[in-house]
Amino acid sequence: MGKKNHKKTIRSLTKRIEEHQEKIRQEYAKELPDEGLIHHWQAEIAAFKKGIKQAYKRLGR
Repeated sequence: MGKKNHKKTIRSLTKRIEEHQEKIRQEYAKELPDEGLIHHWQAEIAAFKKGIKQAYKRLGR
């Protein structure tokens, strides 16, 4: 995978994190938020952050 693909991965995962954070925000705004769903999204955010870290590492940053 080249530098261009790593940068694309970082942009994509960053966007997914923002989407998930918005989902979490909307879920907390509900009267009875689904804690299981929120936990699932938080776990995915952690995985996305790990992917971003690996992409930066491959870019030498």
